[in-house]
Amino acid sequence: MPDTADLRAAFLEGMSRAATFVAVATTDGEGGRAGVTVSSLTSVSADGEMPSLLVCINRQSAAAAAILQNRAFCANLLAETQQDLANLFAGRSATDRAERFDRVTWEAGALGQPLLAGATATFECQLATALLWETHHIIVGRVVAVQLSDNASALLYGQRAYRRAIHLGEDS
Repeated sequence: MPDTADLRAAFLEGMSRAATFVAVATTDGEGGRAGVTVSSLTSVSADGEMPSLLVCINRQSAAAAAILQNRAFCANLLAETQQDLANLFAGRSATDRAERFDRVTWEAGALGQPLLAGATATFECQLATALLWETHHIIVGRVVAVQLSDNASALLYGQRAYRRAIHLGEDS
């Protein structure tokens, strides 16, 4: 069996090579207003009772606790020009958590969840279920509303840097 430190390092390096889109999970309600940058957001199904998606958030995150208490959240898929917003909600600035929403433009969605202006897509969700798996909550939401912007170019993250998608021609 490999050394766990070596396995963790190899795992992190391998996952850094998987480019993924960047989203900010936001929530508001009795549990408070919170948001966190995530790269682990994916579709679960478009064909169930309602469309569904899942997001994984560290159990120590204030946003995870707030989502679980509020029982609703919004997955804001960031546009390729929103690196500053991704950094803000990732905690890479000196801004206090409580002040993050004061520095961005947002509006309340159908469930009262914060929809971030300029996001390429927003998915407002009711909490369907959550599972604590070691260090992270796996949160599944039923999508109740989707807003699409005119800008379909999502912000990507891979190889430890922000990226943008380019179209590869059929001959590439």
